[in-house]
Amino acid sequence: MSGSTGLAPGLCSVTLRQLGIAEVVDRAAAAGLAGIEWGADVHVPPGDEAAAASAARLTADAGLRVASYGSYLFADENGPSAAGPVFDSAGALGAGLVRIWCPFAVEPGCGAPERAAVADVLAVLAAAAASQGITLYLEFHAATLTATATSALALVEEVGVENLLTAWQPPYWDPVALGRGPASDVADLALLAPRLAHLHVYEWSTDLERHPLAAGEGHWPAALAAASAAPGRPEFDRFALLEFVAGDDPDALAADAATLRRWLA
Repeated sequence: MSGSTGLAPGLCSVTLRQLGIAEVVDRAAAAGLAGIEWGADVHVPPGDEAAAASAARLTADAGLRVASYGSYLFADENGPSAAGPVFDSAGALGAGLVRIWCPFAVEPGCGAPERAAVADVLAVLAAAAASQGITLYLEFHAATLTATATSALALVEEVGVENLLTAWQPPYWDPVALGRGPASDVADLALLAPRLAHLHVYEWSTDLERHPLAAGEGHWPAALAAASAAPGRPEFDRFALLEFVAGDDPDALAADAATLRRWLA
């Protein structure tokens, strides 16, 4: 699939943070998913070579792919000094794609100096990542410079390197955008298409209550179709990654995975 358009169904391991690595793999495989983004919060902490090696081996043994490494590396003043263990763990996982974050409280509409400071750190991180064959992708998130598709794309283009991309997820923090329905999602994804990495897939209401993914029938199929049409990149496979389930219940994964696979088919 590398270099092609399309989306593969996958899982962010943070969804099952209460389970061990082996059980996350077992649940993902049983649900018919194709890959896992291993999170740095619990399963593969930065610098923990044993955890990375275990996750890589068990993922491969199950016939799954390591979709990416979900780090909590921020593009702030501490980012460059914290990057080494993150990139080392990505290498041990065999993850060519690493999720990173823009700092909180620097948002669209901020001053030019604040935006430039984030872009400068991103350039440093991207250069360090490139030296190890790693592509970075930004978490698409509230209260950061990736809170809107327009701002996220502008930031990535300002840094101006090939190995910096962005994720997308429904902007649950923006009731106005959510109120526009599928057209807003499709417009976001069309804008981000040249720089699009993974999608984070879940169904939340504006009060952050988590619902079965099937409740998103009215908007998710259109978003997935738009993302599937985005140009492929040769260095990674693009995934629709399930992130969070209703009640944080591991048993809810199978139904959400079945819904996702149906939509992608």
